[in-house]
Amino acid sequence: MKKTIAVLLALVLCFSVFAQGAAESKSTALKVGMVTDSGTIDDRSFNQGTFEGVKKAAEEFGLEYTYLKPSGTTTTDYVTAITDLYDAGYRFVACPGFLFADAVGQVQAMYDDLNLVIIDSTPSGETGANTVAVLFKEQESGFLAGLATALKLQEGGVGFLGGMEIPSVQRFNWGFQQGVIYANENYGTKIEMDPSNFVYSGSFADIALGQQIANTIYSKGVKAIFCAAGTTGVGGLNEAKNRNLKGEEVWAVGVDVDQYYEGDLGNGKSCILTSAMKDVTGVAYDMIKALVEGTFPGGSVLNLGIAEGRACIPATNPNLTPEIEAKVAEVEALIKSGAIVVSDNGAGLIK
Repeated sequence: MKKTIAVLLALVLCFSVFAQGAAESKSTALKVGMVTDSGTIDDRSFNQGTFEGVKKAAEEFGLEYTYLKPSGTTTTDYVTAITDLYDAGYRFVACPGFLFADAVGQVQAMYDDLNLVIIDSTPSGETGANTVAVLFKEQESGFLAGLATALKLQEGGVGFLGGMEIPSVQRFNWGFQQGVIYANENYGTKIEMDPSNFVYSGSFADIALGQQIANTIYSKGVKAIFCAAGTTGVGGLNEAKNRNLKGEEVWAVGVDVDQYYEGDLGNGKSCILTSAMKDVTGVAYDMIKALVEGTFPGGSVLNLGIAEGRACIPATNPNLTPEIEAKVAEVEALIKSGAIVVSDNGAGLIK
């Protein structure tokens, strides 16, 4: 009887140790999260692209993941969302957007075990030891998109629908203009750019406003609009789509990710001429992978473009001929080699 009790007691103790170990393992497992900026998680652009990278990495490495949308767009709102994730056990938080600069600057000083990635900005003050700031050379993918647009249209007017007038959006705009100018000067295209057709909406989350602005621009005879405004920009894509469905041929240029299917006309065609892309999905994935593997580059500021394989337009698009794609590829190689330098400021350009 005593022997039986001893065996049972040993089993209970073993189970207790196992259960405790399992609980400790679960509690210390890496949890990864993201906080959206003023846009939404389904903006089919910047926020969504970043979260898809978080999700891909989490699923590949067996990690718990989530996102939070702040209650507002103030620094306090962003700080609250990040700290809420921290309090829930998340030790990696991706913060996509220029608006996170002050919040990340504050939060990185609060915790020494929180790994932060801020995209499109650096934190206010210094970049902390556990923070990575990721900037993109949006002007380079914007340049390729402008070049492709000009080569497709050959003549006529183009416009721009931006979100907030912040550096990353400005760089897209300025790069696009430089690409159009390059095409005019080197390939004989005759594309016009009227300053009144280059508009910042002031929002990344107002789809109705985006459609309204695009309607105004298209109504002046513009044939293509570069929509770099998150969910607001989707409104511009929708306006292009609606006009095509009514028999008017106009084009839109997507942003951040390949938005070709956002312009699906239901007949196997799309009104998305091309998209100026930056690899937010890949960056989010790579940062989590690095953290898992112990190579997280905390304290770094990364500036990524064509040479780093992080800025481009889609390699193929049914709306671009092989000849256009070949010319774009040639220019892309010149940018990669440094033979062409795309300016990251607006000197001599619209806004």
